[in-house]
Amino acid sequence: MHVTYATATTANGFLATLDDSLAWLFAVTGDTPDLDALYAAANAVVMGSSTYEWLLRDRTLNDDPDGWASAFGDTPVVVFTTRALRVPDGADVRFLSGPVTDNVTALRRISGDGTVWVQGGGDLAGQFLDADLLDDITLHISPAFLSEGKPLFPRNLASDRLTLVDVRRTGQFIEATWQVRND
Repeated sequence: MHVTYATATTANGFLATLDDSLAWLFAVTGDTPDLDALYAAANAVVMGSSTYEWLLRDRTLNDDPDGWASAFGDTPVVVFTTRALRVPDGADVRFLSGPVTDNVTALRRISGDGTVWVQGGGDLAGQFLDADLLDDITLHISPAFLSEGKPLFPRNLASDRLTLVDVRRTGQFIEATWQVRND
C-alpha cells in the first residue's frame, strides 16, 4: 500500500478556514493543478468527516446523480468518522472509526497493494505519518494567506525525513512533492 497526502493549502499552511470554507481556494483565477493523474492512480481515497461533509454540502455531490461518479468514478472513498453520515446514491463510500493504526488491515483490503490518497484532513494525514505509513506529500500551494484556520499538518516533520522530488508551477499554484522517509 502506497499512501500519498495530496491537498491544496494556503501559502501559510491552512487547509480551510475555521468554519471549513475553501472560498480562498476557489477565488484563485487561471489554471489550476490537474488532479487527473492522482485520481487515476488512487485505489482508494481517504478523508475525515469534515472533508466528506464539505464535499456533500459545498460541492453538491449529493444533489447531482452523476456528481459523485464524475468526481470519484468507481474509486472507493473511505471516511474516518465516529458518526453515521449519509451516502449519496450510487457512491462507494465506506466508513471506518478509530485511529488509522486500528484500520490498516481494512485499508489494505480496500486498496490492495495500490495507492491510498489522503485528501484534506491534516490530522488524518498525520496519523498515517505516526504509523510510518505516509510515503509522500504533494502540496498545491495557493496564493492565499489566512490569519487562522485548519492547519495543513499538525505534526512536526523535519527536513531529515523529507526529500523534494518535484516542483512545478500551474497558473498561480506551486505544486511540490516530497518523499517521506519512514522510521
